Amino acid sequence: MKNNPSSVTVARMTYLVLCELAGLAIALSTPSIPTWAGVLGGLFVAGFFIMVELLMKDFTLRGFSTATFGLLVGLLCAFLLTRVGISDLVYVALSPLEEREELQGALVLAMNVSLYASLGFLGTVLALRSSQEDFSFIIPYVRFRQDSASGQPLLLDAEIIMDGRITQLMRSGFLNGRLIVPRFVLDELQNLAASPNAAKRQRGQRGLEVLEELQTNPGIPISIHDAVGVAEDQALQGRLVQSAKLLSARLVTTDENLTKVAHLQGVDMININDLADALRPPLVVGDRVHLALVRAGKDEHQAVGYLNDGTMIVVNHAISKIGTTQDVVVISMLQTSAGQMVFAEMDDPKKGVGE
Repeated sequence: MKNNPSSVTVARMTYLVLCELAGLAIALSTPSIPTWAGVLGGLFVAGFFIMVELLMKDFTLRGFSTATFGLLVGLLCAFLLTRVGISDLVYVALSPLEEREELQGALVLAMNVSLYASLGFLGTVLALRSSQEDFSFIIPYVRFRQDSASGQPLLLDAEIIMDGRITQLMRSGFLNGRLIVPRFVLDELQNLAASPNAAKRQRGQRGLEVLEELQTNPGIPISIHDAVGVAEDQALQGRLVQSAKLLSARLVTTDENLTKVAHLQGVDMININDLADALRPPLVVGDRVHLALVRAGKDEHQAVGYLNDGTMIVVNHAISKIGTTQDVVVISMLQTSAGQMVFAEMDDPKKGVGE
């Protein structure tokens, strides 16, 4: 539990003193009330409201405004119900009791109070349970304010969550906007975490850990969406694409097949692997690279090394140099489905490039 700020403690103490002084003033101005009763009364009132404040320690100003909106909706519904003849119906139902009009009035008053209190309570609870996406169905302005302030929502699939790089991208500010995780994606991660296959279980547990890390970061807004309106009989990729369309969100993934499906259906999306490729420092033919050779290549004379970003460089006629760090010169590059493959030769200072 977080420690309370000193300013809150000062406010509590000030409030306690004011209540004590108010109780003492009431006792002194009213001869029938003993001084000790006024002091204890002030202490009781202060203690009660400080206890209420402690129970509301996690209730923020945003939550208060949301609860107020729900309360107003509930009271409006109660007002409309009382205006359409509910009271008249009660009078008709109690018509045999005309000789006791005071009973009729008391029952109507009790019914109205109960109706206002019940609908106000239900409206408050429903509002507190709802997310900003739910509010957007009622008030489009809520979504407009959200998009303009925090960017377009980002819909995450299971692959990008298990990848783990989304956390650093959000922290660094390269991506911004509310993160949305569909309920069926969370179910997929939970199923993987409970899988008897060790590799799948590890990936699923990793995904749940990343989600927990995102949720505990106050600077990263994230919510679980129940995917209402998404057909459950669709394939997982189709459900992700449909969810992104319904929420007007960008789909974030590392899945190449999902990327192609999203592009074909006109869905805004981000593939983190494409972002990594865009940030990768470019190599051109003739560049000299200081490279650690770590293993043999496909051909018997080749050695292989890797750049910091994972790019593989195949060095010809360097099999005897495995285990050492050498200067190599790029002679050609090949783009494959797995990424860029670079071919190089040992750097000979006595020989110019291109000779």
